[in-house]
Amino acid sequence: MSSAPSPGSFGADQQRPHETGAEQRRLDEADTAGVGWRRWGPYLSERQWGTVREDYSANGDAWAYLTHDQARSRAYRWGEDGIAGFCDDQQFLCLAVAMWNGRDPILKERMFGLTNAEGNHGEDVKEYWFYLDCTPTHSYQRMLYKYPQTEFPYTDLVATNGSRGREEFEYELLDTGIFGESRYFDVAVEYAKEGPEDVLLRITVHNRGPEQAQLRLLPTVWFRDIWSAAPDAPRPQLRAEPGASVIAISHPHLGDRWLLSLDGGRLLFTENATNTERLFGTPNETPYVKDAVDRYVVHGDEAAVNPDLTGTKAAVDVPLTLPPGGSATVRLRLTDTPPVPDDPRLSAPGFDDVVERRRAEADEFYDDILDPELAEAERPVVRQALAGMLWSKQYFGYGVEQWLTEHGLDPLDADGVRNGDWFHLVAHDVISMPDTWEYPWFAAWDLAFHAITLGLVDVTFAKHQLDLLLSLRYQHPNGQIPAYEWNFGDVNPPVHAWATYLLYELEKANTGRGDRAWLKNAFLKLAKNFTWWINRKDVDGRNVFQGGFLGLDNIGVFDRSAPLPTGGHLDQADGTAWMALYCQNMLQIALELADEEPVYLEQAQTFLQHFMLIAVAVNRSGGKAESMWDEQDGFFYDLLRLPDGSATRMRVRSMVGLLPLAAATVLSPELAGRHPELLAGAQDFVAHHPSVASVLTPGRFRGEHGHYMLALFDQHRLRRVLARLLDEEEFLSEYGIRSLSRHHAEHPYGLDVDGHRHEVSYLPAESDSGMFGGNSNWRGPIWFPMNALMIRALLNLYVCYGDEFTVECPTGSGQQLTLFEVAREISDRLTRIFLPDAQGRRPCYGGQTIFATDEHWRDLVTFAEYFHGDNGAGLGASHQTGWTGLVAVFPNLFAGLTGHDLLTRGMISVRQTRQERR
Repeated sequence: MSSAPSPGSFGADQQRPHETGAEQRRLDEADTAGVGWRRWGPYLSERQWGTVREDYSANGDAWAYLTHDQARSRAYRWGEDGIAGFCDDQQFLCLAVAMWNGRDPILKERMFGLTNAEGNHGEDVKEYWFYLDCTPTHSYQRMLYKYPQTEFPYTDLVATNGSRGREEFEYELLDTGIFGESRYFDVAVEYAKEGPEDVLLRITVHNRGPEQAQLRLLPTVWFRDIWSAAPDAPRPQLRAEPGASVIAISHPHLGDRWLLSLDGGRLLFTENATNTERLFGTPNETPYVKDAVDRYVVHGDEAAVNPDLTGTKAAVDVPLTLPPGGSATVRLRLTDTPPVPDDPRLSAPGFDDVVERRRAEADEFYDDILDPELAEAERPVVRQALAGMLWSKQYFGYGVEQWLTEHGLDPLDADGVRNGDWFHLVAHDVISMPDTWEYPWFAAWDLAFHAITLGLVDVTFAKHQLDLLLSLRYQHPNGQIPAYEWNFGDVNPPVHAWATYLLYELEKANTGRGDRAWLKNAFLKLAKNFTWWINRKDVDGRNVFQGGFLGLDNIGVFDRSAPLPTGGHLDQADGTAWMALYCQNMLQIALELADEEPVYLEQAQTFLQHFMLIAVAVNRSGGKAESMWDEQDGFFYDLLRLPDGSATRMRVRSMVGLLPLAAATVLSPELAGRHPELLAGAQDFVAHHPSVASVLTPGRFRGEHGHYMLALFDQHRLRRVLARLLDEEEFLSEYGIRSLSRHHAEHPYGLDVDGHRHEVSYLPAESDSGMFGGNSNWRGPIWFPMNALMIRALLNLYVCYGDEFTVECPTGSGQQLTLFEVAREISDRLTRIFLPDAQGRRPCYGGQTIFATDEHWRDLVTFAEYFHGDNGAGLGASHQTGWTGLVAVFPNLFAGLTGHDLLTRGMISVRQTRQERR
């Protein structure tokens, strides 16, 4: 059931315009008539090498088993990669852009980066590309790649980063000086669809340098290798059509289609087959192998390509000579209709007209999506964030049983092998991934946050993403949701129910009705996962939960996923808060379903009782059990429970102790009238359990407008935690909420165990340890998903407490703000990371001045994995729009919204009125 103001419905206020635009019509056709507008898209990763699914090593070292150097010569087993790639939703046929500047030792076919062992902060891509635009049906999309004109410094990047320690900055491509004097090409890649099966590719190359420069542009088409695993199956084929730059394509699943090159070029053919001679010193099965185009173009080996003009991989070789400041355009068309004499589809003006029309329709679509009161500086940031989200939809193919069998293992007896107990998992899907290079695989809790952002533009796809991990092909028979490819059995925070309910509200706001069938299906599977949590992660049945690292990697004193050096176990404040929020979300879903099917009311009562018992466990004081709440510090802490039965609080002020704030949900005042049995049942439960009542009473609250609040704290504790949250010397950075209090910069928390010191100190930038690979850091930086949870909680609390409840923000400033104003302040600080200041500098780029001073760089934005806790610089994965894409939600949420509107009318009603006025 919905709370009246729907405070937590990020983006649910966006209404469909009265006159449906072209892109919205395509979405409607796809959703209601099954038209395949989503069939083709950017589902090709920028990196497939070094993934678990491609790892067939004996020791599970994915990075070493298939390296970047091998990638050009080695056929992949499960998926493909390429620059600015496009493929069908089963990745049978792939299209991407390759190039050569005449100086590199290899053809540029994929993005280069360092492996986990090579980087001083773990794996890291060392290229610059930018996703600039994209519609949800991929009817139009655009990206930009910056390709140096001098030799790419592969060796220098590896050697210099390898020589640096964890305390030093990473050595980036810009640091090499290779972009000096603007000696590079801007390669702008656009895709547009004339129809669902008619894809246009336009590549425009700009010479930004001071001298004439040459480039070999090689748009490439190839088949994913599905024949090696099934040698008796029909084999697909590419072949040249006589008399024109046309490649005929035949595939047993796709049928016939054609790739037309409007601007000519020599056709080069080979096979997507491993060059075993180069890699392993054994004879090749065919003289024409995967790296043939590289050998032909870079090394002049004419015999490398097939003179019969046939194969399973082909490229169109287009040489370009560009004057300084000059540009050239290459056009290709992938279609299911054969070419004819004087084919109008081969007309460059007609081709360009289609691309420009689709680009204008993308503008129209985003004009409808973005709030009219969104600030001008925010609009391009939001649009590029959404573009990054949509470009990061990737095909993920991985059949675990088959993979285990190919390792020579018995899938039914593969304990101790990575993913060995997930043999049921069969993936062949397009999934929203954290990014296309560093994390070209799904992560369960990332995906839940992705779905919220994607719901702004394509709620059908967003719902499908949440469905996927709950499907029989993914969810474990015991109820666990797979965490991520590196280890499906790890435990991510249980945010699926949270995202499911928000998406349900979003669609209900957009269409006037919610998808109850979808909600019911999700609820039944979520209940199975909830039971798994109850049975597996509550060690001693006290309604206090563990869970391991829970996505927060190195936030603890110890590795929370490993056996503790002290023995015993941790009662986790975050794990317990996650479960409280899970109860609240399941309660909301059950009440929504109970409006039409009263049988769900008993389920609602069950989840309410679960929540009450968790609230008791968190808040209970006295007795034998220590509480997570520390009255002296005014904060929640993990409890270390030792084998001798004693317990001690781990006094690390981190996001772990803030998460109980997230478990705050408001239920509407109509609740008593619609479901009096729920309240009666709750009152009866409390009446029969006075020990529960004595703890719960401070946490129950009826708001100014009669709302019911479910929370793990009372007003006193709320104020204590908020005082720390809003203290700029603790959690509140100029750019959002830090993951660890700045207090620990001068006051590290340490624990001595068997002569070894375990310590946590404030690290606003990169990690100084190798815990979880050393490529992420939760000891100070700013992470968008956690900030989103805090904003959602503050809005819920505001609806309950109203304008009468104010807090000092920032702490010590003397300025009193309502919780609505606090939420908006945090949103503004987060958005500020990407906005240019008076000198044109965006905090996300740290000290890289080129992004402020150069006209060809200054409007480009990338969305990093996390951000420096003091200066907002982007850190971690540098192209991870992923959950950082939530920056598209925050400013759109608050644009023109006031606290008074939220309290009196609700966010959805306010936005509906604004849309009607438009």
